[in-house]
Amino acid sequence: MSIKRTGIGAGFAVLAATWTSAAFAVPYDYQLGFQPAASPVMERIEEFHNLLLYITFAICLLVLALLVYIVLRYNHKANPTPTRTEHNTILEMAWTVLPVIILVVIAIPSFKLLYYEADIPKADVELKVIGKQWFWTYQYPRRGNFQFDSLALSDDAAKKANEPRLLGVDNPIVVPVNKVIEVVTTGADVIHSWALPEMGVKMDAIPGHLNYTWFKATRTGTFYGQCSELCGAKHAFMPIEVKVVTDSEYEKWLAAAKKKYAAIDDGTTTRLAAQ
Repeated sequence: MSIKRTGIGAGFAVLAATWTSAAFAVPYDYQLGFQPAASPVMERIEEFHNLLLYITFAICLLVLALLVYIVLRYNHKANPTPTRTEHNTILEMAWTVLPVIILVVIAIPSFKLLYYEADIPKADVELKVIGKQWFWTYQYPRRGNFQFDSLALSDDAAKKANEPRLLGVDNPIVVPVNKVIEVVTTGADVIHSWALPEMGVKMDAIPGHLNYTWFKATRTGTFYGQCSELCGAKHAFMPIEVKVVTDSEYEKWLAAAKKKYAAIDDGTTTRLAAQ
């Protein structure tokens, strides 16, 4: 009997895919749940998600129990003469009040999470993100005052660079670990959306408008995202790659980036700040 027919081959394939994807910190086949949280925001999103799972599971069990009870109690054999009851005040109040209580239980942590995401702490690094068809332009206005474009790697280039397909880029973002990164998004043509799942970030980039969000990476590594707003024919080719490094590594990259990328001298930063 072949190894594929026994199912062992499939198991090894899943483990191999899991290990490979874990090295890149990207989703893998048959994954359950979110990617591992790498920021305080994403940790809170996971906690809220788990709360919703518990509530959903409890509701499903309750509905299942009611269905089983009704089938057994009110089938034709057990109850040949059906009841003529048309109203039950207590029951009607219960199925009105209980959902309200559940919604209140959900609303309290939901509003806390929304406030936590919207209340941006004092930033250590400001990153301006401009969505374009079909690539990203990044600006570091506070230190160095430079910008660069970030385009998706071709399949061949990604393979040579050992980057995941459709996620690797030629010029990744570099940010320091355990520092607050303020992200300012806008669009140059149509609406895009800058999304970084493991950081709990998803913010629209709208032409003529500035949106603000933030993240604080709790561990070093390479993290990937994609444009999450349908923006045209090459929407699937707008990946995001963020390298989170130590403070010393960030300072070295910053010094090199100032020389590598031309300074912003066309007034772009000024125009963005004034919008």
